[in-house]
Amino acid sequence: MLQQIVLQVAQVLTVLLLAPLLHGFIVKMEEKVQRGQGPSIFQPYRDLWKLFHKTQLVPETATWVFFAAPVLAFVAMMIVPMLIPVLTNYPLPLSDMGDILGGGLILTLGSFFILLAGLDTGQPFGGLGSSRAVMLGILAEPTLILVFVGITFLDHSMLPFVANHLLAQNSVAYWSPSHIFLIFAFLILLTVETDRLPIHSTIPYEIYMIDEARILEYSGPLLALLKWASWMKQFILYTIFLNVFLFPWGLSVRGNFGSVVLALLIILGKYGLLGLFMVVVDTMQSRLRFYRYQEPLALSFLFAVLAIVADQL
Repeated sequence: MLQQIVLQVAQVLTVLLLAPLLHGFIVKMEEKVQRGQGPSIFQPYRDLWKLFHKTQLVPETATWVFFAAPVLAFVAMMIVPMLIPVLTNYPLPLSDMGDILGGGLILTLGSFFILLAGLDTGQPFGGLGSSRAVMLGILAEPTLILVFVGITFLDHSMLPFVANHLLAQNSVAYWSPSHIFLIFAFLILLTVETDRLPIHSTIPYEIYMIDEARILEYSGPLLALLKWASWMKQFILYTIFLNVFLFPWGLSVRGNFGSVVLALLIILGKYGLLGLFMVVVDTMQSRLRFYRYQEPLALSFLFAVLAIVADQL
């Protein structure tokens, strides 16, 4: 039982500690692809350290939502790793707290409070970013639910560990049209949920800002929590995509020290490859006008519907 508790904590720490590294790697590779030098892959850790030691500035119009949103978003990102296969391919003690739809709800809850925080102070850029995030969510969130429903139809279970076992052991299910459509649908969703859709911008006061616009009023430790939560969300979505959908192999089967270390090494490899793929896709795409955001999301929704239809045939 002690071993199971240690592994449960290790899954949360893996997401907590490796999420900034994944973000730093992606930023570094983006600069390399564009023939730049780029910051160190460890720069996100330095940024967090700097922000946690800065003075917290609060707008005069802020309410309790302004303070609660970063904490709730960060806590939500720490709960989801308890429900999904991060290091082991079998459920741990707290994995039965929720199923794959429950994990999706918790992810959405964190994003919802950040959206409210963008509106809370009444500043124009926060409202602009939040309204645009809602417009993206109109298609993105239903598609995410359909993807999760599609995988439950495929494995006849709501637990992500069951889907992992089915796809890892059954090549027929893995190469089925339903599963292939789900992979394409989720891959497109990743570009939206991790800010890789080419309508985003992180340049201050840029008209295309979405996620960055919602947190412009934040500084100091609260801004650090928001950025860390965003990186953790990216890591969690990569985890679900890789360990449940695309590459369900390489997780610890026995839970001993050697297999867990091997699982960590595999995580570094496959997450890095996916991050590099996303960098190449993002760099090769031309910037879209904002009103065309529905085109890739509609395609993702179509793939999710086709997956469900193919599973019922």
